[in-house]
Amino acid sequence: MAAAGWLPPGARAVVRVVDMHTGGEPLRIVPGGLEPGPAGPTLLARRRHMGAALDHVRRLLVQEPRGHRDMYAAVLVPSELPAAPLGALFLHGQGYSTMCGHAVLALGRFALDGGLVPAPSRPEAAVTIHCPCGPVTAFVPWDGQRSGSRVRFHSVPAFAAAADVTVDVPGHGKVVVDIGYGGAFYAFLSAERLGLDVCSSKTQDLVDAASAVTEAVKRQFKLHHPDNEELAFLYGTILTDGKDAFSDEPTTNICVFADAQVDRSPTGSGVTARIALQYHKGLIQLNQSRTFRSSSTGSLFTGKAVKEAKCGDYNAVVVEVSGEAFYTGTATFVVEEEDPLKYGFSVK
Repeated sequence: MAAAGWLPPGARAVVRVVDMHTGGEPLRIVPGGLEPGPAGPTLLARRRHMGAALDHVRRLLVQEPRGHRDMYAAVLVPSELPAAPLGALFLHGQGYSTMCGHAVLALGRFALDGGLVPAPSRPEAAVTIHCPCGPVTAFVPWDGQRSGSRVRFHSVPAFAAAADVTVDVPGHGKVVVDIGYGGAFYAFLSAERLGLDVCSSKTQDLVDAASAVTEAVKRQFKLHHPDNEELAFLYGTILTDGKDAFSDEPTTNICVFADAQVDRSPTGSGVTARIALQYHKGLIQLNQSRTFRSSSTGSLFTGKAVKEAKCGDYNAVVVEVSGEAFYTGTATFVVEEEDPLKYGFSVK
């Protein structure tokens, strides 16, 4: 048996990772050690630099043979914000996100267990994570030795970008969508409007329909973000069961994002945006908690608007989202220079 730390002869260790999942959605964490790493004076600048100069690292982490087309990762980087002990760049199969709720929930645990937060408080520690959309604070159970799995976070100001927008979707005709921002922009509509059932239709049918909506909205609706236009892009479409009015019963959704990736969790930034839309429409009040179910795994998040805020001219809310995150493994990834597929590949 090979000794601990063994590497294949001639192979080069590229990166060490910690794997987690939140509600079934994977997260591959790169704690550091990239040489060279993402550079720039701000987190958004480091995000741009990684996409331009280090995209092979993204492909190595999330694509086959080390990952899969629905894989997700986070690279930890320094933050220029004094209140944030860490920054995070979010990576997926197509590129780079501005926010990832399931990742924040997992990173809150990792930051405590990995000693990244000086003198964390008990029984719950606050961890501010600098995301591309802005600072997001996770609240993590902490007994002084180990973090707990049930984590919550407070979002950046979330808002309804547009309500009841009609778009022409090829194969489906004119449909009405809402567009919400929860650190990333999503289009929302009931799967029923597309002749589907979010709970019983085949996943591929839901993916195809949601992807068609995403492309239609991108073509027909211009997004704007008051803080930075780099944030103003549609990340995906979330199909729901249409149960937007307040209820103690869970509401089910599926998020199809980036290049038709399927979120296994209820989608933290999607829950944030959906709560903002429901508050905008008067369907919920502050501190009314709702439960959101993933149609793919059945995993649950809860969400509630905790206070009103502003984002430019938008009336916004800060949303609290909670869910469970768990560790699944660690790995050291290596490359052999003669391997023609060493930086990954994608199969559609």
